Amino acid sequence: MFDPLYVASGFGVGLLIGMTGVGGGSLMTPLLILLFGVHPSTAVGTDLLYAAATKTGGSVVHGWARSVHWPAVLRLACGSIPASALTLLVLWKLDLRGDSERSLINLVLCFALLLTATSLIFRKSIMERYRGRLEQVDERSTAIATVVTGIVLGVLVSISSVGAGAVGVTVLLLLYPRLPMATIVGSDIAHAVPLTLVAGIGHWALGDVDWALMGVLLMGSLPGIIVGSFSATRVPETVLRLTLASVLFVVAGKIMFVELNLSVAFETALAWTH
Repeated sequence: MFDPLYVASGFGVGLLIGMTGVGGGSLMTPLLILLFGVHPSTAVGTDLLYAAATKTGGSVVHGWARSVHWPAVLRLACGSIPASALTLLVLWKLDLRGDSERSLINLVLCFALLLTATSLIFRKSIMERYRGRLEQVDERSTAIATVVTGIVLGVLVSISSVGAGAVGVTVLLLLYPRLPMATIVGSDIAHAVPLTLVAGIGHWALGDVDWALMGVLLMGSLPGIIVGSFSATRVPETVLRLTLASVLFVVAGKIMFVELNLSVAFETALAWTH
């Protein structure tokens, strides 16, 4: 299924990932649902394995440059991997199909997109307000908070494929204020690889992965990430963050609008049958 539009979409998302460092889930999953009409569960499952593939390269580069704080990565993984496995088990046990599954994923996706957009806009003010206090927190409390963050990310990412990027970076900045930004980003990417891989394999077991679609997206996104990485320093970081946050707010609103319309249509259909 070679479609130039899929390749172009992959390139565009890859370009933004390279320029902003924000995970592709917040862009690719809504794109697949809204623009291409892919079922939300298939969009999430495909995007998770797509993210695992694209972020592996970034993780290797950061590891080679020694810009990964492995204790933070291990703590996040201790929370996120079990949480992801448990979330997928619950989804399997609930055996959601059709409209109920679509609604659950769309609602969690909206929440994750709004959380991501908010963290992009208010990251600086949040840092200025809380960073000084958090520098006084002891190592044990930081470790516990990191594991709890991992649990939250594990649930969010497993249901919506969104959250590991901007949200993860913002929390890591607060919990590890002494680490340089490059190490924060590298640690976030390194953690995203096993999380998206485990969650993606879980969705594959549930039958929610379109391998042909993932291959076509990767054809566009891998070159896009390379071009975006080289362009990142040429575009003001604040402009990028605000633009991306605005896009995420619009996308979340669009998904919510579609979801509410579907709910109204479903209730109307039920009323007509009685």
